Amino acid sequence: MIEIQKLSKRFNNNLVLNELSLNVQTGQTCVIIGRSGCGKSVLLKHIVGLLIPDSGKVLVEGKDVAGLKELELVALRAKISMVFQGGALFDSMDVSENVGFSLLEHTQMSKKEITARVEESLSLVGLGGIGNLMPSELSGGMKKRVALARAICIRPGIILYDEPTTGVVPITADSINTLIRSLHDKLKVTSLVVTHDMKSAYHIADKIAMMYKGRIILEGAPKQIQEAHDPVVHQFINGLSKGPITEAVGIVK
Repeated sequence: MIEIQKLSKRFNNNLVLNELSLNVQTGQTCVIIGRSGCGKSVLLKHIVGLLIPDSGKVLVEGKDVAGLKELELVALRAKISMVFQGGALFDSMDVSENVGFSLLEHTQMSKKEITARVEESLSLVGLGGIGNLMPSELSGGMKKRVALARAICIRPGIILYDEPTTGVVPITADSINTLIRSLHDKLKVTSLVVTHDMKSAYHIADKIAMMYKGRIILEGAPKQIQEAHDPVVHQFINGLSKGPITEAVGIVK
């Protein structure tokens, strides 16, 4: 479904992606882990065509994203949903309007059909009946769920998650992880999740890929990552203050 081939991206003198390669199979949930600022979100932006590679390719369903014409890119994006870190709900719209926004703007569905799809999507995330509420009336966890409902409302083939459990309490984070796994099983979507939350990664991943210095240095099933002997991976997944990651950025002398 997603094939990344030797992808490189530089911002001024900062090499963020360094010939990064990764494959995500159809129906798979792949979690990318790595410290903040390592380029995880930059990678997601390449997948949806918001950034153009300096070199290398991003293929989605076999199509080179950077080489698509405008209408082709729009058609591809219609198959991809993004769940942003903060939810990114429209403050001036109620929950139903937020969830159904893409259907209203980009499909010929009737108002009745959209209303039914919106309510179905809200029910799938455990929020049926709250469509008339405004974002300001929602808790942080509810906003995350509404963002998930909006993502699945268009019935995408791919969902991209940017730090889905950041900013919520552990109990809420666990419920979001369970929800992501449940939606994956029910809707059979391909999911790519970026996070530094290892509890979340172990819960939802079919495959975990460790990103470091612009590359994927190790990938495998959660159990393989937990048992890895690589010192960078070991330090990150165990949350250790000392090790090659902190030494490389000058945190530990």
